[in-house]
Amino acid sequence: MGAEVLTVIETPRLILRKFRDDDLDELCLLYADNDIRRYFPEGVLSRAQTKEELDWFLGGGWFEHPELGLWATIYRPTGRFIGRCGLIPWTIDSQQETEVTYLLAKEFWGQGLGAEAAGALVRYAFMRLHLIRLIALIDRENTASIRTAEKVGFSFEREVEVEGTKAQLYSIGAGPQSA
Repeated sequence: MGAEVLTVIETPRLILRKFRDDDLDELCLLYADNDIRRYFPEGVLSRAQTKEELDWFLGGGWFEHPELGLWATIYRPTGRFIGRCGLIPWTIDSQQETEVTYLLAKEFWGQGLGAEAAGALVRYAFMRLHLIRLIALIDRENTASIRTAEKVGFSFEREVEVEGTKAQLYSIGAGPQSA
């Protein structure tokens, strides 16, 4: 199976592609890092927990929404796996939502790659999937993620509780700002 079959989104510096079995080691490194997982309610994940999540991704994950998912994030200049980004379905306050999510290896922070990925996800969701609204759920202390979301057009909407965890809900609607 060629890479073009697995590729979902390409940007100047990134490729977002479907996960493969051989992504486990790199995903484990990310999920075991306290700094990277600082704002995740479940914290760091063990290899077994990471394998369970990867198997879920590989098995179709959100079967009710096959067009959505989390994808391996590859740094184009080197071909290196550097994170996972994607679109996740949620039900919040009885409303169906789609979250833009991004997670990158620490050495790639501060280079605008999060905004590059998030912007590409927004364009993909609005232009290819024809969604009309996207959200980002962000811990109030995660200022870097907030800046990234705001950079690509998200605005703070309200605080919500999702699966027992409080988060800041940022949103963006389809329109001129998302093109």
